[in-house]
Amino acid sequence: MRSHLKGIGASAGIAIAKAYRLEEPELKIVNKNIGDRDAEKRRLEQAISQSKAELEKIKEYVNRELGADKAEILAAHLLVLNDPELLNPVFDRISTEGVNAEFALKESADRFVSMLESMDNEYMRERAKDIRDVTNRVTAHLLGVQIPDPSLISEEVVIIAEDLTPSDTAQLNRRYVKGFATDIGGRTSHSAIMARSMEIPAVVGTKQAVSRIEHGVMVIVDGLEGDVIIDPSSEIIAQYEAKKANYETQKAQWAKLVHEPTVTKDGVHVELAANIGTPADVKSVLENGAEAVGLYRTEFLYMGRDRLPTEAEQFTAYKTVLEKMEGKPVVVRTLDIGGDKELPYLKLPKEMNPFLGFRAIRLCLEEQTIFRTQLRALLRASVYGNLKIMFPMIATVSEFREAKAILLEEKEKLAAEGVKAADQIEIGMMVEIPSTAVMADQFAKEVDFFSIGTNDLIQYTMAADRMNGRVAYLYQPCNPAILRLISRVSDAAHQEGKWVGMCGEMAGDPIAIPLLLSLGLDEFSMSATSILPVRAQIKDLSSEHAKSVKEAVLSMKTSEEVIEFVKRTFN
Repeated sequence: MRSHLKGIGASAGIAIAKAYRLEEPELKIVNKNIGDRDAEKRRLEQAISQSKAELEKIKEYVNRELGADKAEILAAHLLVLNDPELLNPVFDRISTEGVNAEFALKESADRFVSMLESMDNEYMRERAKDIRDVTNRVTAHLLGVQIPDPSLISEEVVIIAEDLTPSDTAQLNRRYVKGFATDIGGRTSHSAIMARSMEIPAVVGTKQAVSRIEHGVMVIVDGLEGDVIIDPSSEIIAQYEAKKANYETQKAQWAKLVHEPTVTKDGVHVELAANIGTPADVKSVLENGAEAVGLYRTEFLYMGRDRLPTEAEQFTAYKTVLEKMEGKPVVVRTLDIGGDKELPYLKLPKEMNPFLGFRAIRLCLEEQTIFRTQLRALLRASVYGNLKIMFPMIATVSEFREAKAILLEEKEKLAAEGVKAADQIEIGMMVEIPSTAVMADQFAKEVDFFSIGTNDLIQYTMAADRMNGRVAYLYQPCNPAILRLISRVSDAAHQEGKWVGMCGEMAGDPIAIPLLLSLGLDEFSMSATSILPVRAQIKDLSSEHAKSVKEAVLSMKTSEEVIEFVKRTFN
C-alpha cells in the first residue's frame, strides 16, 4: 500500500530498490537445569570463540574498506567478549546453579543493558546496543540459530530494519545495498556514521519502517530530505530517478572544486576543514579537497583497547596526520573522554549525569600523567606539520590557564632533553558550554582561537538531550539563542584579532551556512564528504549580503522563523 514515512536524513543520496527486511533471528531462551556443568561451560566458551572469530573477520573488512576509526566500533564489541564483569557471573551461575548458558548470559546482559539504557546520554545507550548485539550473536551460536549475513545479499535492495548494528552495517555490500531505512537512530548513531562513510543513502528514526514495509516491495529512500516512499507509482519513481540523476550530476560538478579555494562571490575566503578520528581518515580529507583538519578527535586512540596508548603510539599517529596534510593546519583536540565515554581500564566511578560530569579537560587536569603523555606526544610531532592544539569542555578561564601552563611546562622539559618542538603552536579551546560563550570576550584575551562545538552547545543551551526522541524538537541549531551565542563568540574573537571556527554538525548544514557567514565564522569543519557541496554553496553566496541580514536574524524569535527567512533570502 502506497504511503510515506518521515525520518531523519542520515546519509545523503537517493536509493530506489526492493525492500530487504533485515530481521533479527528469534532467540527462544528458556531456563533449564544442566547436568554436566563443565560441558556447558565448554559450550559457552565455544560460542564465544565463534563470535570472536566472526567479529575479527568483520573488523578486518571494515578496517580495509572504511578505515581504522570505524573498525574501532568492532574492536569495542570484541572487548565485550573479554569483559569479566559481564561473563564471570555467567560462568559462575553455570558452575554453582547448573543454569544453562544462554539463560545465564541473557540475565547478565539484561542487567548491563538496563543500567546503560537508563543513563541519559547517547554514548551509554550506544554501549547498551553493543552489548545486546554481541550477546545475541553468542546466544545464536548457543541455540544453533542462523545469524543474518548482510554480506550474502546478491541483488539491489534497500535494507529495512528496526536498527542496524555496527556489525550489520559493516557487512553491507555497496554494490547491492543501495540504501537503508530504520525505525530508530539519529545522525550520530553508529549506523548513520558508517552509512556516510560508505556513501549509502540512509533515513533513520522513521518509527514505522518495519511495521509498514513488507519484504520485496519497492521503496524509495531519500537521504536528502529524510523521506521513505513505500510502493511508489511509476510516475513517482520517475520523479525520484530524475532527482537521483540530478544529485549525481551535482556530485560530479562538486568534484571539479576539489582543488579550488573556498571563496564567496565577493571574494571573501573561508577555510573548509574536515573532522577526523584516525590517521586513516586523512585519505578522505585530501580526496574531498579540505583545506585543513579542523578537529582531530584523539579519543579514538584510547578506545577499543585494554590499556592507555603510549607516548610513542600517540606520537606516531599525530606525526602521520601532520605529514600527510603537508603543512595544512591540523587542529588536535586533547583527550575528550570520561564518564560519558567509558574506558574500562581507567575504572572511573559511575556518575548520575556523566555528560555534565568528570570528563574531557576536567579528567585531564586531575589525571595529569595521562594529559602530560598526550601533550609530550603532540609537541614532539609538532615539527612535522602545522599543529594547533585545543582543549575541550573548558568552563572557566582558570581551567584554560592551567591546561596551557601544563603544555608549556612539557615543552620546556622536552627542550631540556634536547627534543625539538615547533616554535609557534596556536593554543585554542572548544566553546561548547553556554557560560563559556557568555564569557567569550574574556576567553578571547587568553586563547589563539575558538572552535565552537555546536553538538554540545545546543543541547546544553536548550537543556535537551539530542538523542532523546521526546525532546528532540528542542535540538534547534537555528534557534536565535544559539545564533546569539555564536555571534557573541565570533565578535569577541575578532575584537582580539583571533580566528573562530566551528566543528559541530551545524558547520556542514546547508541552512546554517549563510547564517554562519553572516556571523563572521572563519573556519567550517565537518565530515569530509560534506566539504565539496558546502564549497559549492559558499561560492554562490555573498559575504556582504550575508552580513547585511545579521541583525534581522538575531532579532527573530523562533527557529522556524529563521529557517523560513534563510530559504526565502538565500535560495
